Amino acid sequence: MALSGAVLGQGEFRYRAVPGWGVLEADTPVKNGNAIVMDREGHVIFLTDHPANNVIVYDRAGKLVSKWGTDLPGAHGLTIVTEGNREVLYLTCTVTNRVRKTTLDGRVIQEWGWPEFTGKYDKASDYMPSWTLPHPNGDFFVLDGYGRDYILHYGADGKFKAIFGGAEGGIGHWGPHGGVVDATDPTNPHLLIAMCDQQHLRRLSTTGEKLQRVEMPGGNPRMFHRHKGHWFCPHIGDNWPADFESRGFISVLDDDLRVIANIGGTPPVYDDAGVLQTMRHQEKFFTHPHDVVVDALDDSVYVAQAGVPGLYPVKLERV
Repeated sequence: MALSGAVLGQGEFRYRAVPGWGVLEADTPVKNGNAIVMDREGHVIFLTDHPANNVIVYDRAGKLVSKWGTDLPGAHGLTIVTEGNREVLYLTCTVTNRVRKTTLDGRVIQEWGWPEFTGKYDKASDYMPSWTLPHPNGDFFVLDGYGRDYILHYGADGKFKAIFGGAEGGIGHWGPHGGVVDATDPTNPHLLIAMCDQQHLRRLSTTGEKLQRVEMPGGNPRMFHRHKGHWFCPHIGDNWPADFESRGFISVLDDDLRVIANIGGTPPVYDDAGVLQTMRHQEKFFTHPHDVVVDALDDSVYVAQAGVPGLYPVKLERV
């Protein structure tokens, strides 16, 4: 990264990086920074696929609180969920082909392996789950974003309920990478999916019906985080996958999924027909943003970057 003192973004969404935040000693290494969440105590929980420590927990000041996990070499997706009076984590691993539910300190509560019983997979390695999407009712969806592009629905009891998507569902390969169950309208929750290498967003019903497609030209969306009425969406690169060296940025979208700011990217422009024009990175600050979380306390943005071995999370303070 460069331009550590630069102001990134536009309008109300302007930020400056906190120098040195989260940088740790050599005995706490990172590989890919794939996911990041925040618990209700204000701890920043960072997921990496380094075999020495899959999960690194920080306080808001960027100091190490704890670290755990050594058996998820493909640690990729991380979701935090409130169950009653506790918070739990859902982790995905693309190498061991599993989804794992744990306590905040890493105790395994439950695991789900490759869903052979669905008849959609010939072998475990065909299944490479990228993220889990929790439903407000306790159910959750698993996105097989690096395998065969199916979306699996599990009940609150952990039992399999349904599978949809995939090639026959018209999802498209390297498609359903990350996302959320959008319950902004609690009477009509649906899936909001970052279609990554397809370079668009999808709204799907909870049974897989296609509801909306939103183009993201120049972007390559990886995940979503909702914060105070806006969506924060990291793009891993502005010419990805044609150019794996292309730099990324973070889009801020309104409830209509219109981009209103690009953090580290060019200002969004819509033509007279309402079509979003091609976006690009601007400042040479981010490399490959992969996930974000926004602090409810002070609106700080924490960013995890993949494909950049050894890079700790970035903290951006609102200007």
